[in-house]
This record gives sequence, structure tokens and C-alpha cells, in this order.
Amino acid sequence: MRIESPSFKDGDWIPVEHSIDGTETPVPLTFDDVPEATASLALVVHDPDVPKDRRPDGNFDHWVVWNIPADQRHISGDDDHAGVVGQTTRGTNTWIGPAPPPGDGPHRYYFTLYALDTELDLAPTAGREELEEALSGHVLDRAVLMGRFQRE
Repeated sequence: MRIESPSFKDGDWIPVEHSIDGTETPVPLTFDDVPEATASLALVVHDPDVPKDRRPDGNFDHWVVWNIPADQRHISGDDDHAGVVGQTTRGTNTWIGPAPPPGDGPHRYYFTLYALDTELDLAPTAGREELEEALSGHVLDRAVLMGRFQRE
């Protein structure tokens, strides 16, 4: 399985337009080679590089989506997909663009796509941790795209 973006290649810089310093439009994504037995897809966008003085666990969740139809092969915006949008670390149910503290150095943003053998019964108040717990035993395949972002 693959997850890619027309905005950047794996390991490259995420364009400013997707960040808090731009228009904060969600990163467009495409999915390929999804297993035939897939019942639904889930997506997590996660930054593990948050300074510990801001968040003791060092994590920030930018987008959490599940029950994306198994035949969907792209997402190009907040409203361009079926599925349930869960809560970000900020407590919102929408994309949050990269926004590391100025001068903090580059942060990594992991876009993780999961192919699942079921649909998930989670409330929209669930976040990444609840989603990852619900994924246990249901993941057929997983693909990761990593982008970087830094503010001066």
C-alpha cells in the first residue's frame, strides 16, 4: 500500500500553503495498492517533535480520520472525503496545518494510512490514541508519508 502527495515527496518539505502561515489547506493525498479485503481506511497526521515544555508527551495530532470508504483513492481537502473526522490535539475536528514554534527547527509530520478489515465504531470525540487502540487486530496494511516543516 502507498500514500503519496502531489505537494511534496516523502521526506521533503511541506509547502507553506498547508501550514498556519499559509492558507492552512489540508495536504492532498493519494492512496494506491490498497488490499482487496479492505473494509475501510483510517488516516492519522501526527507530529512527534513538539517541545516537551509545551507538551510533555512531545506529540501533536493534526488530523484523525476513520471509516474512509475502502475504494476512496484521494483526499484533497477537509470536506473531500467520507468518513469520520476525530479530534486533534487542539480538540477540533478538522485539519490543523503545521505550526511548530518559530526557531524550533524542523518538525516531522507523519501521514499514516491504515487499511482495515472493518469499520470502526468510535465517536467523533475520539482522537489518535482511541483510534490506535481500536485499530488493534484490524490492520491489513499500513503506509507512511513523512513531510517536514520549519518556521524561522
